[in-house]
Amino acid sequence: MGKGEREKGKGEGGREKGKGEGGREGMERKKIETFEDLKVWQKGIDLVKQIYLRTKEGELSRDFGLKDQLRRASVSIPTNIAEGFERYSRKEYLNFLNIAKGSAGEVRSLLRVALEVGYLDQPTYTQLSNQAMELSRMLSNQIQSINQSSK
Repeated sequence: MGKGEREKGKGEGGREKGKGEGGREGMERKKIETFEDLKVWQKGIDLVKQIYLRTKEGELSRDFGLKDQLRRASVSIPTNIAEGFERYSRKEYLNFLNIAKGSAGEVRSLLRVALEVGYLDQPTYTQLSNQAMELSRMLSNQIQSINQSSK
């Protein structure tokens, strides 16, 4: 199956578009034509921006190892979504979505380390961790949807 066949006119999980969020009739949703159209990719970019902002100041900015690993893991999420989207097979796309999901878990773990050593306060940790958890759920839903549509 070619890239164009997989995504043109289909939702993030391979579903046809035409109904609004939550299945409401009458609200048209944009067709998914590029990875930039994917809500999960957009939210991944939002998390990257937040991680970069939070790691450029304070004690975390001086812990080069943790800062670098946290930044790399966060960047890996939208990057793997994009790379998988650009592949020609559904199997490859799923593989990259799984890698992105693993990176979301890595981000949560690294955020916990930053909290435990005193680099992040509780509200910042909670906000960033919740963003990473939301991404993980979205990726899981997308993976499940694609798996179900290929049966």
